[in-house]
Amino acid sequence: MGYEGYIRLPVHLLPEDGRFGSGPTRVRQSTLDGLAALGASYMGTSHRRPTVRRMVGRVRAGLTEMFELPDGYEVVLGNGGATGFWDAATFGLIEKASQHLSFGEFSSKFARAVTGAPHLDPPEIIEAPPGTHPLPSPSGRIDLYALTHNETSTGVTMPLSRVDAEGLTVVDATSAAGAIPVDPQQFDVYYFSPQKALGGDGGMYVALCSQAAIERIRQIEGSDRWIPPFLSLGSALSNSVKDQTYNTPALGTIFMLADTLEWINGNGGLSWATQRCQANARVLYGWAEKHPMAEPFVSDPNLRSIVTATIDFKAPLSGDDLAATLRQNGLLDMESYRKLGQNQLRIGMWPSIPTADVEALTACLDYLIEAFLNQR
Repeated sequence: MGYEGYIRLPVHLLPEDGRFGSGPTRVRQSTLDGLAALGASYMGTSHRRPTVRRMVGRVRAGLTEMFELPDGYEVVLGNGGATGFWDAATFGLIEKASQHLSFGEFSSKFARAVTGAPHLDPPEIIEAPPGTHPLPSPSGRIDLYALTHNETSTGVTMPLSRVDAEGLTVVDATSAAGAIPVDPQQFDVYYFSPQKALGGDGGMYVALCSQAAIERIRQIEGSDRWIPPFLSLGSALSNSVKDQTYNTPALGTIFMLADTLEWINGNGGLSWATQRCQANARVLYGWAEKHPMAEPFVSDPNLRSIVTATIDFKAPLSGDDLAATLRQNGLLDMESYRKLGQNQLRIGMWPSIPTADVEALTACLDYLIEAFLNQR
């Protein structure tokens, strides 16, 4: 609809912190202060020496505690983020053929990485419209099933259970890990980047691997398949068990991840973080359901994400105008996902965001919507 000029939100309505992005997400000030305090004794030091290896050990121990990993599971770290992990898995986890559930931008990307790999058979891709999710279809020719726990682009969470088949169940958990419950018995690999619920930064991946996944990695590494050294899951595994990475990691990310894990675990672990996100989701979805100009994009309440909410707006309101005006007032990064093409906001509800800030955001939206409509 277009808006005229700058609408200033009353100061008393503003949240304490205006960062509501879906990734990278809000990093707690205490984490940033802790990194600054550590200063020269940590940043700029060798990742092969005890100072950094102890920090990697804190990450691995924190993740083992948070996810209650069974004996035999390993926490594997590598550079390249989830995007890098897709390429690593294409070389080092898939024997011949994979099946991919595609229901948004990010769940489709692993399938695109695999398609065309000359050493693999064409993947099976099962699609569903944005706002829903498909189900896996067990097949004798498939040796890896690629699932997505939370589709960040649409705000859909898929209930997670192991595929009843011989292949590995491999789960993209980038926007779920640290906020949405998961049973380790239901996956062989649960991989993610740390820049979402776990309050780190991008550029590295974490993969929680079962004994079956470890055996698959070692089996492929021992075959005659050529694997680029940077993408070698075998190298990532052998270095991780020594509390180090194959090559130099982002030391700031490792510290932020370790600090966030200890904050969450110290407050009650994954169940505590889930409860924080559920409280945020109740406020935001409840507001959208009651407001005459808004509604949740995901129609089925059982599929609505508790970490990334997609809220549609009715004409003549423009989600782009709302996002731009919120940004002018210091409330950041709520633009809709560019390829989804919806008239909406996409709002992060991570463990680092207190419910009081979500309540303040809805008050700001009420104020802006009324102002926009009065301009007509």
